[in-house]
Amino acid sequence: MNTTLLIAFSLTLFAGLSTGIGSLISVFANKTNTKLLSFSLGLSAGVMIYISFVEMLQDAIERLGSEYNSAGSWYAILAFFGGILISLIIDKLVPEKENPHEIRFVESMNKSLDKSKLRRMGMFTALAIAIHNFPEGIATFVAAYSDIELGIPIAVAIAIHNIPEGIAVAVPIYFATGDRKKAMRLSFLSGLSEPVGALLAFAFIMPFLNDVLLGTIFAVVAGIMVFISFDELLPGAQEYGNHHIPTYGVIIGMAIMAFSLLIL
Repeated sequence: MNTTLLIAFSLTLFAGLSTGIGSLISVFANKTNTKLLSFSLGLSAGVMIYISFVEMLQDAIERLGSEYNSAGSWYAILAFFGGILISLIIDKLVPEKENPHEIRFVESMNKSLDKSKLRRMGMFTALAIAIHNFPEGIATFVAAYSDIELGIPIAVAIAIHNIPEGIAVAVPIYFATGDRKKAMRLSFLSGLSEPVGALLAFAFIMPFLNDVLLGTIFAVVAGIMVFISFDELLPGAQEYGNHHIPTYGVIIGMAIMAFSLLIL
């Protein structure tokens, strides 16, 4: 296994298993640190939005343009909105009550609630998150494999956004069963679909990788990340804190990404 492949897979594994950080917060904390989560989600959104529009979409336009000339820009834009459409379809397929974007607060659950409903909520949320994380795993792996400097911030941004998803799984399971280990285990397992996506990408995409395919993937990934930012991260950040905190996070996330790209 070459070094680039190992790093790309490791980044994807790190991003996926960060749901476990959310489980640790939920089963050991008495109260959710809403300000920190709000800022972190805004930061992640800022990184994703900036890198999607400034780096990935532009890269896709250049790669496809070198092959198809002026038509390449059209193909890149279509692929970008195709990524948004893919995310939208996945989102619509998940029942609203089990949607992993639903905010869960540690202090909002108590043992007087219906434990069977809590357990069902946690199980379906874990399944929903696994479905959502699958294309994210493909995106992180392909980006990191083709450009490590691009893959690292994407992996970090997705890892941050997976933390509240881990909370969404662990909180209802923990209060339904009283079992910390089970809540943490299910939360970790829900993130494993990302490295599974990486393995499938390696098996079925890497053998055919060229500028056209890579440009298309970058455009699709950019669309997915923009959708995640506006549909998950920013609304979630607003729920966890007032609108100023996530806004500061977005701006700082964009600034970090901008300067890091200039330095690197």
